[in-house]
Order: sequence, then C-alpha cells, then structure tokens
Amino acid sequence: MQGGFPIDLILFAMVAAFLVLRLRSVLGRRTGFERPTEGRPAAGYPPRVVEGEPVTAAPEAPRYALPDPRGPVGQALERLRGVDPGFDPQAFLGGAEGAFRMIVEGFARGDRTVLRDLLSEETWAGFEQALNAREAAGQTQRTEIRAISQVAIESAELRGTVADVTVRFVSDQVNMTLNADGSPASGTDAVTELTDLWTFQRDLRSGDPTWKLAGTRSA
Repeated sequence: MQGGFPIDLILFAMVAAFLVLRLRSVLGRRTGFERPTEGRPAAGYPPRVVEGEPVTAAPEAPRYALPDPRGPVGQALERLRGVDPGFDPQAFLGGAEGAFRMIVEGFARGDRTVLRDLLSEETWAGFEQALNAREAAGQTQRTEIRAISQVAIESAELRGTVADVTVRFVSDQVNMTLNADGSPASGTDAVTELTDLWTFQRDLRSGDPTWKLAGTRSA
C-alpha cells in the first residue's frame, strides 16, 4: 500500500536474524569427540555434530538410546557429569556415531592418521598389527556402512577422573577382504547386520576433549 509501513520487510528481517542466531548456536557446539586442531586437520576429521548427529550421517538417522536415569547406568552417567558438568549423553552418542563411521571406514582404507587420533595406545597397537598383516598379504578391505539402526549407551564407569562409556552399535554393513588378484579372501558382499560394543575412554579432567576407543567386541 502506498505510504504504508513495509511490514513484509520487517518479517523477513526477523526470520533471517533467527536463522543466523540458530546456526551460530548449533555450529558452535562441541561433542567431546573433537580435539583442538594444530595446523591443518586430516580430511574429514574431526566429525562435526549438529544437534547430536554428525553432518555426515546416513540418510536413515540412527536412534540414540539413553538409559533410565534411575538405573545403575543412568546413575553412573550422573557421576560423570559430577566430574565434567559439560558431559551431555545425547551429544556424546552423536560423536560416538561419527567416530564409529570414521574408525570402521579408516580401517578399511588403512588410514593410520585417522586411527591413531581416535584409538587408545593399546587399541591402536592391535589395529596396526592387523593392518600390517593385511598389507603383507597384499590384501585390501572393502567395507560399506549401509545404515546404523541403533546407538545406545550400554554401560558407564568412573575410576577417579577416568571415564569408560560402552556404546552398542547396530549397523548394516558389507565387509569383504580381497586378495591381490581381486578374489575374495573372507567376508561377503551381502549386507549383514552387526552388533558391536565399543568402549570409549577419557580423563574428564584432561584438557584434551577427545574420547579414545579403548576396546571393541561383538555382541
């Protein structure tokens, strides 16, 4: 209307301001799986998390399951928060899902840089031994994570200021080890549902916010 006040421009400005503030609040969050960068970080590391889920998440988002806060695992998580008030189980699971993808895919590629940053010393030694044996045999690994249907905290323990949190991952994967001539050495090209229990560890008083993978087993 001629001479009228431009209400539509004010509304657009309000919406734009809201979106800017929203993006700043989301992208500025840390998950605990990040670590301070020194120089240029490796490609794809660390996994950035938006609202508890990595930006690289599969189209079918995993279900993050938290234990009953009144149960023993929930009470253990409360003890972790007592040492580190910034510990957020939902954000932790988002970072754990990102780390799971990076470690599984990094092992398949033989990416030692990514693995060393995310594994404890003892776990890294086991992974390196497996990588050396695979390379010595002239074999390669083909791994595809098709979907992750569940990411859940299985258990938690606090020893002094050192925390161990075990996460259950249920995923659909394709895993094959190939010989130098391309023939299959093990595994299958069929999609298989796998259940893994991974234990992440961190000193909650440490200046390094990275949770390291300290143990793995199948369920």
